[in-house]
Amino acid sequence: MIARLRGKVLEAYPNRLVVDTGGVGYEVHVPLSTFDKLHAAEGMTVELRTHLNVSPRDMVHTLYGFATEEERDIFLLLIDRVSGVGPSVALAVLNGMPPARFKACVANGDAAELSRIKGLGKKTAERIILELKDKVGVADTWQEVASGQMAPATADAELALMALGYKQVDARKAIRKVIDTQPEASVEELVRGALRSMQ
Repeated sequence: MIARLRGKVLEAYPNRLVVDTGGVGYEVHVPLSTFDKLHAAEGMTVELRTHLNVSPRDMVHTLYGFATEEERDIFLLLIDRVSGVGPSVALAVLNGMPPARFKACVANGDAAELSRIKGLGKKTAERIILELKDKVGVADTWQEVASGQMAPATADAELALMALGYKQVDARKAIRKVIDTQPEASVEELVRGALRSMQ
């Protein structure tokens, strides 16, 4: 699995980059939010959080890249936890609204606003809200952050672990253990520490 990619941009388009790493040019599909954050241009060095998607039907390998953990976590939650949502729909969501707005829509059950995203119908928007709320408890985490009950770093770490397939209750317990010993831990430190404790 390719988790991160750092290298020089050989080609830059709003929906994909070609990144040279050690003489190999990787084609990476990116959401517009990532392209805008990076201000990607030929010749500049970028670092991306990535996900390698393998289509089981035709064995096509597609690499997706993101400027932030938050974008990658939303992408993974959508493709892993919502039935009928694949990478193209997940990218459409990230292209259609900022991550914070998407979280608010899920937390508030606002299918009408989600369905305004190009390529996302009303039924898909409703399914995203239903399955992220009921199956994963994502909306509860986002509401806790909004109300000040949970620190953003803790929430991001919890969502990252959930995106990796861990149950919310297990992720929360493992993160609490890390916070007990490292109260000022970053998101990455929380995730690493939690993963160690769950092995």
